[in-house]
Amino acid sequence: MTQLKALLWDVDGTLAETERDGHRVAFNAAFEAWGLPWHWDEAHYGRLLRITGGRERILYDMNSREAGPMSAEDREELARALHERKNALYADLVREGCIPLRPGVRDLMCQCRMGGVRMGIATTTSRANVDALLRVHVGEHWADWFDAVVCGEDVRHKKPDPEVYLRALEILEIEPHEAVAIEDSPNGVAAARALDIPVVVTRSAYFADSVFDDVLAIGPGLDQRRGWQPGLPSSAANDEPLGLDDIAGWLVHSEATMPAA
Repeated sequence: MTQLKALLWDVDGTLAETERDGHRVAFNAAFEAWGLPWHWDEAHYGRLLRITGGRERILYDMNSREAGPMSAEDREELARALHERKNALYADLVREGCIPLRPGVRDLMCQCRMGGVRMGIATTTSRANVDALLRVHVGEHWADWFDAVVCGEDVRHKKPDPEVYLRALEILEIEPHEAVAIEDSPNGVAAARALDIPVVVTRSAYFADSVFDDVLAIGPGLDQRRGWQPGLPSSAANDEPLGLDDIAGWLVHSEATMPAA
């Protein structure tokens, strides 16, 4: 029977609703600061989330805009500068308390620390963005909570490519079946499942209706044990946050129901 050795956390949409309430707002502020007549409303930004990476989203969207550089080199330079400005504005939003952790996240992290289950960050957002979020909500020494922190600048390819998860497994020196990834997006799930890492999906604002196949479990959030599939045993504690034992139980159940090789 496999022992759960590590939880691997995605960041945007998983730790916090950063996309809708943070990154999108900061992108629009960066466009305004540059004097660009661009604005990403919630629906348009939701469509852009199919493109992984903030700079990549700017470049993709720029192709449909009239106000923008003509040459590929100039578009790349503008995208880089806008993304850098956006990250600074995003950090300001986090410091101002505009982006809380999703309910249940910190509780589960504390359970991991007390239960001897290691943690890793596996995200293709920037290290500066991760630092800004966790410095506010975990503390100055947030990195001490994690045995692996892999961010966008650490990999050549972003999700759905599995490189970020491969790097995290290598750092932790564990096998894919010894970890569980916490994700919210189809690209994130695809990245983890490409390496056969079991995935728990916590639905987020932008992927509330997405279809997820081949996942360990899927539910509304870590703050409650109700509403999950597979369902959890009913008890008087149903209003309590999802527990580490619940995730370990799903892992054991999935192994028990796997067809024989």
